[in-house]
This record gives sequence, C-alpha cells and structure tokens, in this order.
Amino acid sequence: MQSQLNLKLSVFMFLQYFIWGAWYVSMGAYLANTLKFEGAQIGLAYGAFAIGAMISPFLVGLIADRFFASEKLLAVLGILGGLTLFAPPQFKEFGTFYPALIFYCALYVPTLALGNSLSLHHLENPKTDFPRVKMLSAFGWIAGLATLNMLKGAESPIQFYLAGGASLVFGIFSLLLPHTPPMKTGADVSIGEILGLDALALLKKPSFAIFILCMFLICIPLYFYFVNLGIYLTELKWENMLVKTSLAQVSDVIFFLLLPFFLKRFGYKATIFMGIACWVARYFALSGSVGAGASQSAFIFTAILLHGACYDFLFIAGQLYVDDEASERTRGAAQGFIAFILWGVGAFVGTLLAGKVLAQNALATPVNGLSHDWEAIWQTPAWGSVAVLVVFLIFFREPKKSSS
Repeated sequence: MQSQLNLKLSVFMFLQYFIWGAWYVSMGAYLANTLKFEGAQIGLAYGAFAIGAMISPFLVGLIADRFFASEKLLAVLGILGGLTLFAPPQFKEFGTFYPALIFYCALYVPTLALGNSLSLHHLENPKTDFPRVKMLSAFGWIAGLATLNMLKGAESPIQFYLAGGASLVFGIFSLLLPHTPPMKTGADVSIGEILGLDALALLKKPSFAIFILCMFLICIPLYFYFVNLGIYLTELKWENMLVKTSLAQVSDVIFFLLLPFFLKRFGYKATIFMGIACWVARYFALSGSVGAGASQSAFIFTAILLHGACYDFLFIAGQLYVDDEASERTRGAAQGFIAFILWGVGAFVGTLLAGKVLAQNALATPVNGLSHDWEAIWQTPAWGSVAVLVVFLIFFREPKKSSS
C-alpha cells in the first residue's frame, strides 16, 4: 500500500511543479521583452505569488482544516486555477494583467502547503519518504521548462495556456489521492485554530523563532534569482535558455536523494546552514559571470547547478524541521505558516526589492549588449545572504529530537 501511495504522491508532485515550471522562470522575459513592462512592474508581477501565499494559510485554516477533505479541495483549486490561467494572455496592460495573476496565485499557492501536509500525514517515515516523493517535483519542473522550450514559448503567452492545461489535469488527478479529512472538526475548535494561528505557539521556542526569522530574511535575496535570471540570460542571448536552466532540477534530484543522509548525519542546523551558504555561492558566481569572457558560462552553470543544495537543504529540510516541531493537530497550520513565510511575506519583499534593484540598475546605453548593470544586481543579494548566514550560524540551536 505504501508503494502505491508513494507513486500517487510522486505523480501529484510532478504535475504540481510542471504547472509552476511552465510559466514562472519564463514570465520575466515575456513581461520585459514582449509586453515591455518596467523592472518595478516585473517585480510586482512575481510578487503576485507572494500575495497568494499570504492568503494561503487563511484558506487552508478556514476551509481545508475545518470543512473539506484535502484531496477534494486540491481538485477544486487545480481546476479553477487551470481555467484562470487562460485569462492573463488576454491582457497586455499591467493594470489588468496583475490582478488576473494575483487571483491565479491565490488558487495555486495553497496547493503547496496542502500537498505537503497531506503527504506528511500519510507517509510512514516522512524524513526518508518525503524527500523521495518530493523529488518528482524536480522532474515536473524540468518537464514544464522543456515542453515550453519545445513550443518556443519563453517570450509568448503560450506558457500560460500550457500551465493552465496541466492544472486541469492536476485537479482531476488530485481526486485519486488518499482521503484526508479535516483535522479540526468539533465544537472545541477555536477561531485561532481555524485561522491556523495555533502554529504561532511554536514561536515560543527560541530556535524555532530564529529559524522563522532566518527563513524570512533569506527569502529577500533569494527571489532576486527567480525574478532576474531569465532577463539576464535573455540579454546574454543564451539559446535554449529554458533547457539549460532546467539543469537546476537535475541538481535537485541529486540533492533530494542526498537529503535524508545529510539530515541523519549532520542534523538540521548543518544542513540548513549549507543551504544558505549555497545561496551565497550562487550569487557570487552570477556576479563573477559578468564580463568574465570565456569563463562566463562556467560561472552561470555553477550558479544553476547549485540549485539542488540551495532549494532542498533550505526549503525541504525546513519543511521537515517544521513537521518535527509541530504536533499532529497543528501540522497543517504549521505547514501553512511556513508557506506564508517562504512564499508570502518573504517573497513579496524579495520580489519587490528585486524589481526595484533591476530598475535602478538599468543602463541608459547598453554595454556589451547588456541593458543593466548585472554585477551590481547580483552583488546585492550576495551580501544579503552572507548576513543571514551569520545570524543563523550564531543563534540557531539544533533540536534534540532531530538526532534521534
């Protein structure tokens, strides 16, 4: 039964990240080169995902945990999201495109926390099995990028139609997931529990509070990569950009497999520390790529291939840490809370600043074909990541039960 469950959850993760990969990387190039949006507008557009994440805990707390089975809500969100994604291509002005994108993100982002919570609820050994199941998300992201590249849709609205069709399939498939009834039915459930505020009690633990603070802070420089990489590579005129950036997910697969070993051998602190350190290395590599001549591609590929450690050792290890710290009753709320931090407030601030820094470093006259001062753009998140690394190293304490 567990092998069948793992297969279903793996397919679910594949579809979920196919949707995300089909539009998220390429949207910046589409907005900058096709719709001619300004840098600040591009940052705000990526921030739509963050607004969805800030709505997510309330949707999960009010609806999923209280009234509806998770798999049914995932189906509804997937189908509605798919239909909604057909709208953004119709809008050419920021004032109409942006609200449509926000509405879609408010439907998609809750599926991330819901999917994680459902998986962790049913897996017998989450610390070992969850990374293996989640590994298929990397293949899904690669497939989304590769399909869009094959369709030559990096700078066209095709990306939204592709993601929308995949979302409809995702919604229908969600009905095949194991039944996961709401956890907080009953007369004794407080308003705080319904809204997921009971997860805030975890902040009374000093190390958990430091963890949340560092996750918020690292998300600010982190989103410079997602907002700006596609624009940077487009200015460099990289051919098959989407296929080349999908090497990040190849790295993802490798580090998904390594994550259980690292957690068992080194614990949460060392593993998450390595994740943050890889973000530092990634940004200095991108900064070093500017004007590097023959070595430029090597620097950029290094930054791309660091993705597995950047993502898995930070996000996935972080989600497992939260799951360890939460009780059975607060697990859904805790996963919603970490989603609120990672993809919500942290992402909103990060994408907003990334867009502003992009706009501030626009060149009046292109230099070597580049329209922006990319060294300055990449240096900003590099030093921000260094600051977070120091805070985490000094103040975070390893939870005792993670070593058991």
